[in-house]
Amino acid sequence: MNIVLTAVLQVILLVVLAPLVTGVIKKIKAHLQCRMGAGIFQVYYDIGKHMKKETVIANSASWIYIVSPYLVFSALITAAMLLPVIAKAPLSFTGNIFVLIYLLALGRLMMTLAALESGSAFGGMASSREVSLSALIEPSLVLASISLAISGGSTNLSTIMANLSDQGAGLLNPAHFLSAAALLIVVFAEIGRIPVDNPDTHLELTMIHEGMLLEYSGKELALLIWAAAVKQLIMLTLFSNLFFPWGMATGWGWAQIPIAVILYLLKILVLSVLLALIESGYAKMRLFKVPGLLATSLVLAFLAIVSQLILRG
Repeated sequence: MNIVLTAVLQVILLVVLAPLVTGVIKKIKAHLQCRMGAGIFQVYYDIGKHMKKETVIANSASWIYIVSPYLVFSALITAAMLLPVIAKAPLSFTGNIFVLIYLLALGRLMMTLAALESGSAFGGMASSREVSLSALIEPSLVLASISLAISGGSTNLSTIMANLSDQGAGLLNPAHFLSAAALLIVVFAEIGRIPVDNPDTHLELTMIHEGMLLEYSGKELALLIWAAAVKQLIMLTLFSNLFFPWGMATGWGWAQIPIAVILYLLKILVLSVLLALIESGYAKMRLFKVPGLLATSLVLAFLAIVSQLILRG
């Protein structure tokens, strides 16, 4: 298969599949809670519905409020191009693991600025919470990435995943488990899932991500909903392909790509079930306890780096 075609396929797969993953998680949660729940394609319907609605802009909003949804979505599309999904990443160069982190941070920055632009009390409250938590999320993500870069011998995501895949049973070491635990906590915080946040509620006293969307409507709201789904799938893909790197295509042949796609979908389905089980079995943490959880992730990531250095002598 042509390299360019496979690269385009990976980005399209992430962007198109993202709302479906959200719908599957919601459907599994509904069954676990003995509810019927909405269909797995409901997120697509919601995005289409908002696309047809009129956009209402607050009088206090500036150009930042208008362009932020487009910048957030563009940043996530670029991040998707840096991420190996079924084969080598479309954009693959040394240091792209940190570029990915900065692109996620750029999306967060634009969202917090846009929420403040509306002049809403809820937007300001949610923005302050998002920025406060990001002060712990981003260092944990960076330290976990450094640990994986040491193990994979590179800061290039494609190289890291290829090298980790070649290690086989060698991945069963304390450093890898510590990195996995640290990054798993970061994933929950980054995508706003229980126990850090609850994406299914609009209770003003607890919401973080949803609070930043309250003043949006029309196409901009549709883009932000879609962007949140894409970000969720990016984080799940990053976790699954870093800690379960097997099954990715080593070449660009027609025989390898379909198998890689099937195995990738299975890994995402397993993680979706895990998310649904955790959200159905645990309650959201009280807000003042969340920094303690993220600090735990930071410590685990630091211990992972120390363990990697010890293993390497």
